[in-house]
Amino acid sequence: MSLKGPGEAPNLDGSGLRVAVVHARWNTPIISALVAGARKALVQSGVKRENIIVQDVPGSYELPYAVQRLYAASQVQSTVSTNAGNPLATDLLTSTSVTDLHTAPPPTPSTRATEALTSPFDAIIAIGVLIKGETMHFEYIADATSQGLMRVQLDCGVPVVFGLLTVLTEEQAMVRAGMNDGSHCHGEDWGAAAVELGLKRRRWAQGKII
Repeated sequence: MSLKGPGEAPNLDGSGLRVAVVHARWNTPIISALVAGARKALVQSGVKRENIIVQDVPGSYELPYAVQRLYAASQVQSTVSTNAGNPLATDLLTSTSVTDLHTAPPPTPSTRATEALTSPFDAIIAIGVLIKGETMHFEYIADATSQGLMRVQLDCGVPVVFGLLTVLTEEQAMVRAGMNDGSHCHGEDWGAAAVELGLKRRRWAQGKII
């Protein structure tokens, strides 16, 4: 029995949260499995499907910038929605991910109007898959992306869940994406972490330490 892993996730209610998933498109089959796992965990924790925004970028190197600007866009959206009193302001940010389009239909405008949140994101999951090749490219991208995501998290004050696989082989990536028999999808752990951190961030912002 392996001792690795995050431990049993707490039973939390994420029904009031708004979470973004930003993923790279490199190694798309593996990415798709990880994104599906993250979405599954978010929904199981109560996050409404219309409050899960999924967007994609070309590669992992672009993830820090995308996460930063997506969070900024959600802040603008919140301000626009509040000032205009227009719930359809959610159209400023809708799921445009290629992966997302294949996993779930977008909510209808009427659904967005009645249920979708327009508040800034409570947490963002950044997902990428880096597989080592013959050059130093792997090391440079892995280090830059890791440092960039940490910087965005601290600068913006929003939890950024580190969903970057840095592996030596495709087989290692497939195992961690739950694509092999008996393997566990790490995307599910990332979804659970986003809910936990999103809720804790709200409590901490209110001065609650429990």
